[in-house]
Amino acid sequence: MTEETTQAPKPPLPDHLSIDPRSPHHVAAVFEHDIGVRFNDKDRLDVEEYCVSEGWIKVPAGRALDRKGKPLLIKLKGRVEVYYK
Repeated sequence: MTEETTQAPKPPLPDHLSIDPRSPHHVAAVFEHDIGVRFNDKDRLDVEEYCVSEGWIKVPAGRALDRKGKPLLIKLKGRVEVYYK
């Protein structure tokens, strides 16, 4: 058997996804596989949250942290594509 057939089928990628488990947009089944995010034709490795239909991603703003110890996020607008690696 090949490695591809032994793995569980990949769930469809949602329109809005967050890596924060406390978020209502967090889907744990998606994170069992490697995900890629392409923003304005450039692969990004630092994406915390995205929305394909609205065309934005959220990324950390340097090393700044909020009062709860989470990174401060900035929203960047542009063309967003998501895919399984």
